[in-house]
Amino acid sequence: MNNTAKDIRVVVAIDFGTTFSAWGYPALAQEPPKKKKHLKPRSKPVELFKLHLASIKDDEKPTLPLGLDPRKAITDYLHEMNKLISETLNSRWPGIRYPQQVRFVLSVPSEWHHDAKAIMRECMFNAGYLDNRQSDNLEFTTEPEAAAIYCMKSLTEHHLSVGSSFMIVDCGGGTVDLTTRTLLPGMKLSEITERSGDLCGSSYVDREFLRFLGRNLGYAAMKKLKENNYGQMQYLVQQFCSRVKFSFNGNPNEFATKELDIERVCPALMDYVTGHAKEQMETEDWLIELDFLNVKEMFDPVVNKIIELITRQLASTERRCSAMFLVGGFSESQYLQQQIRRQFMNQVPIIAVPKHPIAAIERGALEYGLNMEIVQTRVLKFCYGVEVSAKWEKGDPPERRTPSGRIFKFHRLALRGVEVTVDHKFYYTAGPVVPNQTDMTFNIFITPDNNAKYCDEDGMKMLGKMKIDLPDPQRGKNRLVEFTLTFGTMEVKATAINKRTGQIYESSFILEF
Repeated sequence: MNNTAKDIRVVVAIDFGTTFSAWGYPALAQEPPKKKKHLKPRSKPVELFKLHLASIKDDEKPTLPLGLDPRKAITDYLHEMNKLISETLNSRWPGIRYPQQVRFVLSVPSEWHHDAKAIMRECMFNAGYLDNRQSDNLEFTTEPEAAAIYCMKSLTEHHLSVGSSFMIVDCGGGTVDLTTRTLLPGMKLSEITERSGDLCGSSYVDREFLRFLGRNLGYAAMKKLKENNYGQMQYLVQQFCSRVKFSFNGNPNEFATKELDIERVCPALMDYVTGHAKEQMETEDWLIELDFLNVKEMFDPVVNKIIELITRQLASTERRCSAMFLVGGFSESQYLQQQIRRQFMNQVPIIAVPKHPIAAIERGALEYGLNMEIVQTRVLKFCYGVEVSAKWEKGDPPERRTPSGRIFKFHRLALRGVEVTVDHKFYYTAGPVVPNQTDMTFNIFITPDNNAKYCDEDGMKMLGKMKIDLPDPQRGKNRLVEFTLTFGTMEVKATAINKRTGQIYESSFILEF
């Protein structure tokens, strides 16, 4: 996109995170008073609502207040951020037309599907960032792609040259995302593998800590604490993070057993513990001890999941990975760094954490917004195609034969795993099935299976549909239409051209790379 033609004066990058989308950590925790007194009940914060856009089971998604649509929570959050952005820009660049002269770059997890990105576009519009829903003032990039752009500056520092491939492991609070890129001439990037990711960020270590408390104090007690004293529970988690999690490096010789004083940091929990657990805690003055093995067992399920992701990412390409950069808040964990280096130091020569790893995504997204040509190729995460009506042949499933002797099949246009350049086009030419047909509909589907045959198979999703007119039925079947899928920056454009009349139909959809 040409900045001058669009009159873009400012680029704003937004890293919509998982853990702190409750207007920061302070919104979650409530320190207990030093003296016992009646605390005014505080509303439970709405948090982790970003996970409602992830491809996870409904029972794994965080609970929201009854009747609250996650899109409403996201829109409200973005609306408050929009006010802050507008005030900041107007104070520094008086006279700027906001938001018309601003390009917004929104970074999203690599595992998000097109419908999640479409919801984010709708929320951005409703929050006041865009003049219209399809505004091209909003661009998407994935979190690992933004991190890769940021880490390009570190390549020369590590003496990597054009042709070198490197991996980004973005370890955030909720998600961990990976991508492998190759450095091209002119400081540009190509993508050589499918991006991957999972829910195994640092907050899952916190979950293991709460499970540890459940095993020792009773799961029923922890459930009541969460329901009735959520602020104190979060303060307890904060104490665990600041006193234990952040400093844990995996060396038992440097670890001193930590004590958490429940009476001090979470007194409400004392009211819910019963039976033998209560007797035990009273004997121990309500002190919870965390020894080395306790803490290691909280980290290991999460760290092992990250190591598994890296293993699969390395195996997905035959190219040698010259470097691995760890970014995101969790990348600062010494134990995580140590385990990754121990596991992969013989495969990857350079494993490093760049400067400002927590800010890597928004800084990389900003650079992408300033120069969107920096990313030259991407790898498709899905197979793209259209539904076609073909003549039923011997060997086709008899139950799929239509009364007119035809069969509906999935026609592949672009295969999963293919590396495509920006504005790469895939063509398909079709004509009417019957002579007097007056219109034609292209149903566009995506699937993770390159060998899919039918549009009702598992994993198949409709991306969209496009209906075009077919005038002059007297010409019969000799009315061809050229259908094209064009893969742009982060969206796919479907175009259909009536070859006889020249009429053009266009529609855009969020692209799945």
